Amino acid sequence: MSGNKQVVDVLISGGEATAGPPLGPKLGPLGINVKAVVDRINELTKDFRGMKVPVKIIVDVDTKEFQVEVGIPTVSALIAKEAGIEKGSSEPGRKYVGDLTFDQIVKISKMIIPKLKINNLKSVVLQVIGTCVSMGIKIDGKDPKIVTKEVKEGFYDRYFTES
Repeated sequence: MSGNKQVVDVLISGGEATAGPPLGPKLGPLGINVKAVVDRINELTKDFRGMKVPVKIIVDVDTKEFQVEVGIPTVSALIAKEAGIEKGSSEPGRKYVGDLTFDQIVKISKMIIPKLKINNLKSVVLQVIGTCVSMGIKIDGKDPKIVTKEVKEGFYDRYFTES
């Protein structure tokens, strides 16, 4: 890419970008193939279907080349999708709205590690569990505060040792 770059930041529904707003009106004036950009975004965001995903499109205005960088949805959005719920509990700690397995917690943690720039899976898992506390999500049928204690005591260490 040459030096004349234009950056377009948008929030789209994963796997569901279209040439309509917000993309079309922002990309059209740059003279690039909007359909090609939309197809690329949908390919890169298909795993985040149904979630709002931050996307950055970097366009070389001279050559009409583009790059797409996909951000990561919020931890709470990933938890809600994994738990199959719309939103967290209005009374976390008293009223639970979902239940995830520890495997699902690890899966979410691995998705967000690049965003956090922390290379310690156990630390990230504890952060995800903390979000479960505030959302009213149980883990393996247990209060997430109990699971936090178990993680700290080494009960789940098999998940954190690289084989």
